This record gives sequence, structure tokens and C-alpha cells, in this order.
Amino acid sequence: MQTFLKGRRVGYWLSEKKMKKLNFQAFADLCRKRGIEVVQLDLSQPLEEQGPLDVIIHKLTDLILEADQNDSQAVLLVQRVQDYIDAHPETIVLDPLPAIRTLLDRCKSYQLIHRIESCMQDERICSPPFMVLNTECSPDVLEQIKNHGLTFPFICKTRVAHGTNSHEMAIIFSEEDLKDVRPPCVIQSFINHNAVLYKVFVVGDSYTVVERPSLKNFPAGPSDRKAIFFNSHNVSKPESSSDLTSRENVEGVSQPPSDDVMRELSRSLRQSLGVSLFGIDVIINNQTGQHAVIDINAFPGYEGVPEFFNDLLNHISSVLQSHNPDIAPASEQPKGLPVSTTVPSAAPPAPGCCSMLGKEASGSPWIVEGDGGLKGPRQRLGCNTAMSPNFQQHCVSTIATKASSQ
Repeated sequence: MQTFLKGRRVGYWLSEKKMKKLNFQAFADLCRKRGIEVVQLDLSQPLEEQGPLDVIIHKLTDLILEADQNDSQAVLLVQRVQDYIDAHPETIVLDPLPAIRTLLDRCKSYQLIHRIESCMQDERICSPPFMVLNTECSPDVLEQIKNHGLTFPFICKTRVAHGTNSHEMAIIFSEEDLKDVRPPCVIQSFINHNAVLYKVFVVGDSYTVVERPSLKNFPAGPSDRKAIFFNSHNVSKPESSSDLTSRENVEGVSQPPSDDVMRELSRSLRQSLGVSLFGIDVIINNQTGQHAVIDINAFPGYEGVPEFFNDLLNHISSVLQSHNPDIAPASEQPKGLPVSTTVPSAAPPAPGCCSMLGKEASGSPWIVEGDGGLKGPRQRLGCNTAMSPNFQQHCVSTIATKASSQ
């Protein structure tokens, strides 16, 4: 047993649905066998009374979305968590709330991916162009689509990357189809990938690639085919089988993702956002063999990852040891006495611009403000379009239907 883990305290907040889906009690039992105390946090009570905490594990996505829509109760609960984090910089948070906000917005996360790819300069990776559609179809919109490098067909997605509605998508084949699109939304060029999706589940330094069904190939360019509306969660279920996921027209390159590319992508995302628990949806372009990132998810379901709990515990052990190598457990520290003022990082920064993408030189994660404005000198990831009242209204409707897949 790693003796430095004895007496450590891990607090967690997950929805009841998330806990059942993960069977999180099994993880708590695993921690206790290593001498780690596991505490289910009650956000209705002051967190100071529930500490001290060495680590906080959470999935606050629903509450964050509600708070960002000025739900007074959600604002209070999220602020209570942030206040504790601010007062205890020694506490490791999986994952920082500003980073979660970035991953909840497809525009911001897609911009981040494109920045990372630009820094990587790896010809094996080329994610599809995208843009935010804020208004109904018009000649100006069509010109913007062309200028952004989008080509038919393309995928239309909600901008909010969480909740039941976030899985509702459409394949748009022509200008005529655009009249069926309800802005605001994000549109992204469709890449033929032989109906195979690779879900990359990341836990710190570890990742697991799980193959899933995906959309079949479609002819490039505009066509008179009618728009196809679908639920991506249903399409990519392990047992999914339908005309949409047919592999009858498989052609060109069919290969799994490269370990080197996945390792570098996950490392860059961890460093740029300070996150440890996330998923990357990757497809392989059947014409070029290039990797394309089509979505990023905060704290996914980890279905098909049998070693998730072991990976998570190993990551917690590693971060605790690297963060505080020579100190006593939190339970032996006086309350309110910070062990360190260093912001925890999932991995040491590597040379190159990617290591600075989402952090200031001090190592602090970016604070995302408004519609992608970033506090700090390197304002490179912001979204160019303003958040419209319609988008805010859409967020509210998304929140009303809680996440079915998370």
C-alpha cells in the first residue's frame, strides 16, 4: 500500500444518475482499501465544514449551465464550490470549473482543438472546419459558410455540448436544407469515415480507445437529398445498427487512430485546460487517413473502460505525490493553512506553444468569460460571435431536459 495515501480525503459531487451509471460506490470502496477517506459532498452546506479535502471530483455541468443562466440556487451552489477552491489552492480539483465551461461550449472547444492542431503541426491530424450560425439562411450566411471553408454535407449541432438536446443533430446536404436549421447552432463539415467512431476516454496520463458505430459515408458536395435529423447518442451506442450506420459503402482508408497522435492530443488538452477527466471523439478520414476531432466531452460515461476506477485512483495518487511530495496528509494539516499556492496541473508543461495555449505563464488555467473572452495576455481562443438571447433561451431548454447519456 502507498503509505502517503493514508489519511488523504477525497470529496466528490456527482448526480445520483451519474453515480449509479458509474457504480461510483465501488470506487469509494477501492479508495478506502488504500486508506483514503471518501466524502460525498453536500453542496447545500458549507464545504469548510466538510473539509479538509485533498481532492475534489465532480461533474457540475448541469449546475454550471443553470448558474450561467442566472438560476439563483445554482449560482449559490457553484459559487460555494468555487469559494472553497479559491480558499484552498492546495486542493486538487478534477476538473477546474473554468475549463468545464469551455468544454460546455462547442465553439470554444473546437477553437481550442484547431489551435492545438496548429501548434502540433502534425499532418496526421486535420479536424473539420466549423462556424457558429446565429441567423437564418441568407446570402451573407452562405458567403460566411464558404469563407470558413465548410462544404456540403455538414453536421449541424447545438452549441451547448451537454444535456439531452446536445445529441440532437442534423446532416445538411444543400442550401435548401438550411431553411430547416434553427439557429443558433454550430455547423461542422462532414468527413467520410467509414461509419466508425473512436471514443477516447482520458484519465490523466492514461487513455482508452473504444470503437463505436457512426454515420455512414455520403457523397461529397451538395445534393438533393433531404436533411437527416438524428440523435448521436443513439447512433453511436455499441449495439446500434441502422441504415444510418451501414458499412456497405466502406472505401479508402480504414484504420484505428495512432497512439502517438492520441497521446499528444490528450496531453495538449490536459495542459491547455488543466483537465484530467474528458473524452475525445475521433474519426479517421477515409480519403487521407488523417485524424479528425469532432467533439470533446467533460467527464464522460467511460463505458467500455473496465479499468476506469484503477486509472482514476492511480491518477489521484500520482497527482497527490507530485503536488505535495514531502508533506503530511490533509487530515494532519491545520484547517485554513495552505500547503501550497501552486495550481495543480495534470502534467508538467512541455516545450512548444501548445503548453501555453490555455494557461498564463504562471500556469493558471484560463478564465473563460462571456462568449469566449479570456482573461490574460494571450487572448487567442475567444469566439467571434456574440451570445444571442435565442442561445440563452436554448440553454434554458437544454437544462430543462437533464443529460441522458452522462
